[in-house]
Amino acid sequence: MPQGKPEHVPADGLTTRQRRNRPLVMVHTGPGKGKSTAAFGLALRAWNQGWPVGVFQFVKSAKWKVGEENVLRTLGRVHDETGEGGPVAWHKMGEGWSWIQRGSDADHAADAAEGWAQIKRDLAAEAYRFYVLDEFTYPMKWGWVDVADVIETLTSRPGQQHVVITGRDAHPDLVAYADLVTEMTKVKHPMDAGQKGQKGIEW
Repeated sequence: MPQGKPEHVPADGLTTRQRRNRPLVMVHTGPGKGKSTAAFGLALRAWNQGWPVGVFQFVKSAKWKVGEENVLRTLGRVHDETGEGGPVAWHKMGEGWSWIQRGSDADHAADAAEGWAQIKRDLAAEAYRFYVLDEFTYPMKWGWVDVADVIETLTSRPGQQHVVITGRDAHPDLVAYADLVTEMTKVKHPMDAGQKGQKGIEW
């Protein structure tokens, strides 16, 4: 894509404007750091465009206050008070379960299923223009959410709703379906030298 231009134009019958404004499904996967960080960067751009933003966080602990949550909630309040940017909704799925300590699989599977059911309702209602489904690859990997249902729902979603899904080990069918897939790879990481995560970098 030299200078941001496509290498070829498909014969799909769409105008340049129609093709440019197609809503996207994006996947950030791979073992490297930065999958969620990049997704929240997109959410900031969406907020700046005045789009309603919905964040659905699937496996990070509900007790863990990540910096992105505080920033986006603050921007949501800015919108409510001034009209600048777009509205923001942040949803935590379940009761603070994580992929590190999963506890009862039965409970977490039910939480994940209800979280996905809520997303389906919001997509049908066009509740948001931009969705971050953070760590959503894991419920699909563990069989708690059906991959075929996800793809079918995203295919039939109405309007101009962009969706970004993050997490390791994205299902091959999701990778094949998505419009944009980025795989984060690790070259070096401070943990390799025994350094734990730190404020301002990991959260």
